[in-house]
Amino acid sequence: MSPITANNYADVVSKRVAAERMTLAARWLAGLNELLVVKPNEVFPTDQLLDHIPTLIAEIAAYLKAPADEEIAANAAVIDKARELGMLRHAQRASVHQLLREYEILGELLESFVVEETERLGLRPTAKQCFDVLGRLTHAARTLMRTTVDTFVSEYTTTIQERNERIKSFNGMASHELRSPIGTLLFASAMLRQPAVQGDPERFERVVSTISSNAERLSHLVTNLERLTRLTDMLDVPSQQETDLHALAVEVARQLEDMAASRSVTIRVDSSLPPVLVDSARLELVVLNLVSNAIKYSDPDKSDRWVEIGASRDDGAFALSVRDNGLGIPESDQAAVFDRFFRAHSHLDGELGVTGTGLGLAIVAECVRELGASITCQSTPREGSAFIVQLPGHPPIASATVDTERA
Repeated sequence: MSPITANNYADVVSKRVAAERMTLAARWLAGLNELLVVKPNEVFPTDQLLDHIPTLIAEIAAYLKAPADEEIAANAAVIDKARELGMLRHAQRASVHQLLREYEILGELLESFVVEETERLGLRPTAKQCFDVLGRLTHAARTLMRTTVDTFVSEYTTTIQERNERIKSFNGMASHELRSPIGTLLFASAMLRQPAVQGDPERFERVVSTISSNAERLSHLVTNLERLTRLTDMLDVPSQQETDLHALAVEVARQLEDMAASRSVTIRVDSSLPPVLVDSARLELVVLNLVSNAIKYSDPDKSDRWVEIGASRDDGAFALSVRDNGLGIPESDQAAVFDRFFRAHSHLDGELGVTGTGLGLAIVAECVRELGASITCQSTPREGSAFIVQLPGHPPIASATVDTERA
C-alpha cells in the first residue's frame, strides 16, 4: 500500500464514484424498477431527467473530498436537481414512502460500491478515514433526500390547497345550479294542486312538461356530480395502468350507442389507437363526455352525422382526438367551454331537444388536469369541432388507420 493511497482515501473513493457514475445510476435505476414495477422510460420520460442521477452521484463524489466545512446543501446546482426530482415524483403520483425507499436504495448502493472498491483496490484506510468517507456519503444522500421530499410535500400541499379552493368554488356554483330546478319543481308541483290548473288540460300539460324537463335537468346534474366524485382518488396513490385505448374507445361507443342512434350519429373508432400507461377511469370520463357532447350537438341539417375517436400528431407527438361534424362552437365562446356551468348552445335546447348542466366539459378539464395532460378545442360553426388531448409519455401510433363504425 502506497502512502498516497492511505493518506488520500477520500480522494481515491471520490474519483472511483465519479468514474462509475453511469454504472451506479444504471444499478440504481434497476433497483428502482424492481420497486416501482414499471419501465425505465416511465420513471424518467426524458433523457434530461435520466441524466439527473449520474449528475447527483458525481456531486456526491465531489463532496467526499471537499473541505470539512463545505456543505453539499450549499451546492445550488445539485439541490436544484434534487428539487426537480421531487416535482417529477409528485407529477408521477409517487408517495413519500416510495421516495424514502428510493434514496435508501441509492445510499445502500453507494455504500456497497465504496466497500467493493476498497477491497478491489487493496486499500487500507484508517478507521477514521473510513468513517469520515461513509459519514459524508450518508450525509450527502440524506441532504438530497430531504430536499426531494420537502419539494414533493410542498407540491402535494399546493395541490391539496388548489383542490380545496376548486371544491369550495364548485360547491357554491353547484348549490346555485341545483337551487333553480328544485325551486321550479316546488312551484310547479304546488300549481298542480290548484283547481284552475287541474281544470285546464292545456295548462296542466304545460306544468307537467315543466316538471319533467326540470327533473331531467336534475338527473343530468346528479349524474355529472357522481362522475366528479370519481376524481377524488388519493393524490399519493399511483393509479396509472396499461390501457388499451382502442378497447376503451369501443366501450365508450357501446355505452353511447342508443344516444347516437336516436340522433342518427355514427361513432367511428380508429383501430390504430395504441395501448398506453394512463389512469383509465379518468381517460374514459374524458372520452365519454367529449363524445356525448358531440352527439348532443350534432347538426340536424346534415344527413351524414358522425363523431370520430382517433389519433392525431402535434409536432410529432401523439394525441387522442374526438372530432365531429356538428354545430361547432362560436369563436367567442371557445375560451369558456371548459368553465363549469357554461353552455355555448343553451339557446338551442328547445330546437335540439336537449338539456344540460354545463358540467360535461368541466369534468373533461378536471380529468385532463389530473392526468397531467392538456386539451385544446378547434371549432368552426356549422362545420364541426375537434378536441385534442395531448397525453404525456405516449408511444408513437401506427401509420395505418382503419375506422370501425357504430350506429
